[in-house]
Amino acid sequence: MTYQRRAYDDLSSTREMYDDCTAAGSALHLPPLPSRAELLAELAVRPAPRLRYDEHHETPKPQITVTEAARRLAVVFDRD
Repeated sequence: MTYQRRAYDDLSSTREMYDDCTAAGSALHLPPLPSRAELLAELAVRPAPRLRYDEHHETPKPQITVTEAARRLAVVFDRD
């Protein structure tokens, strides 16, 4: 029989889980979430999305360079 650790007890209430998340957020010093009114105000001034395909501009993919050190590490980890 194997033991599978769960994030919460089966009997934890949603309030307990919410309190845990709030405590973790305050311990991590996360910025406060914006209110619904603030979110709506931001959306109100945001420009509307383009609806015509001919106005679409292709966004190039970023180039990723692999250094020699990363190649050596990949070789070492690939042996497993």
